Amino acid sequence: MQDITRLFDFPYYQLEKFNLKKSLVTKYNGEWVATSSQEYVDKANQTSRALLRLGVKPNDKIAVISMTNRTEWNIMDIGILQLGAQNVPIYPTISECDYEYVLNHSEAIYCFVSCQEVYNKVEAVRKNTPHLKEVFSFDQLDNCKNWNEILSMGEDTSNQEEVEAHKKAVKAHDLATLIYTSGTTGKPKGVMLSHDNVVSNALESSKRFPIVDGDTNGLSFLPVCHIYERMIIYLYQYRGVSIHYAESMDKISDNIKEVAPHVMTAVPRVLEKVYDSIIAKGAALTGIKKMLFFWAVDIGLKYEPYGENGWWYEWQLGVARKLIFSKWKAGLGGNISLIASGSAALQPRLARVFNAAEMGLMEGYGLTETSPVVSVNDFRDGGFRIGTVGKLLDRTEVKIAEDGEICVKGPQVMMGYFKDEEKTAEVLVDGYFQTGDIGEIDSDGFLKITDRKKEMFKTSGGKYVAPQLLENRFKQSRFIEQIMVVGEGEKMPAALIQPDFNFLRDWAKIHNIEVGDDKDIVTNEKVLARYQEEVDIANENFAKWEKVKQFRLTPDAWSIEEGHLTPTLKLKRKIIKEKYKILYNDIYGH
Repeated sequence: MQDITRLFDFPYYQLEKFNLKKSLVTKYNGEWVATSSQEYVDKANQTSRALLRLGVKPNDKIAVISMTNRTEWNIMDIGILQLGAQNVPIYPTISECDYEYVLNHSEAIYCFVSCQEVYNKVEAVRKNTPHLKEVFSFDQLDNCKNWNEILSMGEDTSNQEEVEAHKKAVKAHDLATLIYTSGTTGKPKGVMLSHDNVVSNALESSKRFPIVDGDTNGLSFLPVCHIYERMIIYLYQYRGVSIHYAESMDKISDNIKEVAPHVMTAVPRVLEKVYDSIIAKGAALTGIKKMLFFWAVDIGLKYEPYGENGWWYEWQLGVARKLIFSKWKAGLGGNISLIASGSAALQPRLARVFNAAEMGLMEGYGLTETSPVVSVNDFRDGGFRIGTVGKLLDRTEVKIAEDGEICVKGPQVMMGYFKDEEKTAEVLVDGYFQTGDIGEIDSDGFLKITDRKKEMFKTSGGKYVAPQLLENRFKQSRFIEQIMVVGEGEKMPAALIQPDFNFLRDWAKIHNIEVGDDKDIVTNEKVLARYQEEVDIANENFAKWEKVKQFRLTPDAWSIEEGHLTPTLKLKRKIIKEKYKILYNDIYGH
């Protein structure tokens, strides 16, 4: 096997080195179905042969839209890339209007969808997408061509030599994929990533993954259309990890118990929910069991790596691990030793408590435009520091601009934005990608993110406020599901808060408070008084000008579907502010 230089080299490398019986595993109708390394490669070639027969040529764009991660996605991915064509993965939950925009902007000629729901969205805009020749579905649908037709069309191996010639013609610096970022403002931008961008990132990130090659189970549930999970999937293939795809976000806890993974990726919001559900179980205990549980949590929240707290703390931690934390780990299948967290800032308390429980939670940092990883923590060789996103990957340079902006140079930096030279020139300056994030590198080389440049704001008093820092602290409250700090150009910071309605109702029940429906609950005086307590506690950490002086509770849950959040669960600040304009104006007396 030659060096891996193109994305489709990964499955061939896996076949040669590990030849797994379970390379990709997906659950269909209640049964886990495994695809071996050999079948993976064979079906990818079948797909390539069929696509050639459909007239696909190098640089053609093919859209893949799936509600969940599944084996077919990977087979399609390799089948497309081997021809020098480009895979355009699309977030399934974006609006029909965005579907239309991405399909047209990318000029996708074929589209592969997972299920009826996605197919309906594509069909709704199909008359406005002149480039799109045909749609195929992975699920069996009455009104859509099926993916199996592609596999059947590719069974005839007579054009395999043509596939080999196409593979040979693909170079490391050729365009591999367009990833449309779910921008918090404006139309999605098509990030052009080459084979080398993503390959180099997978190989460099791999050095930070302490897993056993060829004998590790991974659980994948973050959307594979996002470059973070996609790069990790290539990394898993490189390391011989058996990849199991979770059925859905709702089924994760069941799937974790069934798969008993050693490794998985996560975003902070998911980890917050896991932590909250563990705490809720602890709160339901009584007597000595409850006392022991919260003693262990308290120990966990004081955790420092490398025995920094001294022998007495380490002894107590050993007891807490044996009595309490081992049960937490068992709840996640019993094998988990590495959780790679990305996409948003991780609360330090989660890094402490998950590592106290020996789950190896490591935070990293990156962006779609950097394929994505720039830096990541690694417990080995002193490479882990709580409150930071770790040290830079090899071959990656970062310089901090005068205003604190993080600028990145390295093989993972994108080729540019598709059909948008102007925006490309704005963010790529002298080979450095300007991230829009504010941060610093400490004397030991650890990178720390302090805020988003675009999200920082000035109050009318001229003081800078970093909303993410405040929001992360406030979200430690179990009463708060989501929060957005506002106050640009206003006299003081304030907050729009989406309550954790389930927790709030449980609290109201315990305290015999009649709260009515969600619209009434957010204006209930006793509820508001309780939230004021939470706000006061969180405010203690901040300087006078940063403190949240007022807040309003929103009567509905913030979601991707309703437009409050991006598919990676980041706040769409402009939209949230617009949706709750009345509450905002009420705060500031407009």
